[in-house]
Amino acid sequence: MPVAAPSSASSDLRSPLLYPAQPPAGDGEYATEKLCIDHMLRKYCGEFGFWQYKHFVLTSLAWALEAFHTMVMIFADREPGWRCVGQVSDCSSGAGSVCGLEPGSWEWVGGPGSSTVAEWGLVCGQKYKVGLVQALFFGGCMIGQFSLLSNYNHFVWLPNFAIGKSLLYIQKLTTDENKVNIWPSLRLKIGTERISESPPSPTYWTYALFRLLTGFSTGGVGLCAFVLATEPVGPSKRGLAGMSTFYFFSGGIAVLSGVAYIFRSWRYLYIATSIPSILFLFIILPFVSESPRWYLVRGKMDQAMKIMHNIAIANGNFLPDGVSLAMDDESSTSPNYKEEVESKEAMTPRTRLRLILVVAINFSCSVVYYGLSINVVNLETNLYINVLVNAVAEMPAYILTAVLLDKFGRKPLGVGTQWFSGLFCILGSLLSGHGKWKVVRMVCGVLGIFGMAGTYNLLFIYATELFPTVVRNAALGCATQAAQMGAILAPFVVVLGGGIPFAVFGVCGLVGGILTFYLPETSNRPLYDTMNGMEDGESAWTVA
Repeated sequence: MPVAAPSSASSDLRSPLLYPAQPPAGDGEYATEKLCIDHMLRKYCGEFGFWQYKHFVLTSLAWALEAFHTMVMIFADREPGWRCVGQVSDCSSGAGSVCGLEPGSWEWVGGPGSSTVAEWGLVCGQKYKVGLVQALFFGGCMIGQFSLLSNYNHFVWLPNFAIGKSLLYIQKLTTDENKVNIWPSLRLKIGTERISESPPSPTYWTYALFRLLTGFSTGGVGLCAFVLATEPVGPSKRGLAGMSTFYFFSGGIAVLSGVAYIFRSWRYLYIATSIPSILFLFIILPFVSESPRWYLVRGKMDQAMKIMHNIAIANGNFLPDGVSLAMDDESSTSPNYKEEVESKEAMTPRTRLRLILVVAINFSCSVVYYGLSINVVNLETNLYINVLVNAVAEMPAYILTAVLLDKFGRKPLGVGTQWFSGLFCILGSLLSGHGKWKVVRMVCGVLGIFGMAGTYNLLFIYATELFPTVVRNAALGCATQAAQMGAILAPFVVVLGGGIPFAVFGVCGLVGGILTFYLPETSNRPLYDTMNGMEDGESAWTVA
């Protein structure tokens, strides 16, 4: 037990000979040094060492799985080629579509199992159903995220993601028209309901229902993965780390194009893209740690300090016992802090304006990004190569944005990337979709998605820095909800065909850039924990 040295006043006979030992570190009242998380990472633990690198990679793998289940619709719901059968005079291979042809005079290339369009005849008057089922997926994402928005525990969302994929996996087995059975008697109990080996009818509406459930299960996974991956990273490295999460999403799309090339049947394609999510649940998730910020803002100091000690040890650094975590606003430890976290009145006018702008920008960017991704089916080029090229084109956008992020700041970069994308989309709407011009239009689409990928990547780190910890998940959740609404609209825009989708995407890109002008610059500013802390900090920056 350490003994304190007597002070000069120890000549008083009433002073004790032995002074009490210092309480253990973590007790905020007696700690000799109290630091917020960012300062502790800078001074003791390390901003981006081995612990953060491992945590970042494992968490960001969820983005690749998200890409699988989002973009698989491009291949599963595509309209395959067709050809005439026999010597039927009414059939001409030069016809623009099969709408005016007699039934039985033509057939789908690859058979009816090649896509949902071929199996259920989603052409001509039924073509709207293609956009509907894709919109239902994004609608499910929005509903699922909304239902989980009030639950800030990241571990609750990630298992839901994988469980939903396992349900989709089972559905793809049980709705095969050939009734493929892996086990003699497959039974899955969910609560009190049982799904027996007798498969449901292999109909379009059954497929639409399970796509809705898949979207519901994936709602919020990307948001959780981003927040969870970037919150333990130091402020000087957080921007680069946040921008790097989307490499996993683009990488997932690139891998998906190869998987889709191998599995030409839409059912087996769904199975192949669902299995990795189940493996993620059992192999990767147990090694993912909760965010120390999540513990801190809820008063769980011991758990937060335990993680900070683990970070320091894994990074080869030393965190002294006399150091403790503290909020950037010490009043957050008061009894009224819980009310601040849960009350809508905690939102200041500054924060409300930021939220409105972020929601509108996310909506417009989502229409462009997902619209351009799905619109490859209208370009009449090689679908697998086009999807691969789009995915590869996104990666240089991430690199360029990461390099220019600190040099030009978040705001100018956000405006520039959106306008870049919008202008090329407008150009694409003016070009013909036939002959050599369809290649030029494809290039415009690639450049459009190049610019919007940089914006979409930037928006996550930008929105993270615009809001304090107490409302960050909720604010990002609202922004992601708006993005899901844009994604719901995108398939219906794509179904219109021709140059209309490019025109809509161009207008959205230009409007989004204008709205970004009204957001403040957040480069080199700290992440605030509370509303009061943000208001005081922003006021200090304004005065400076």
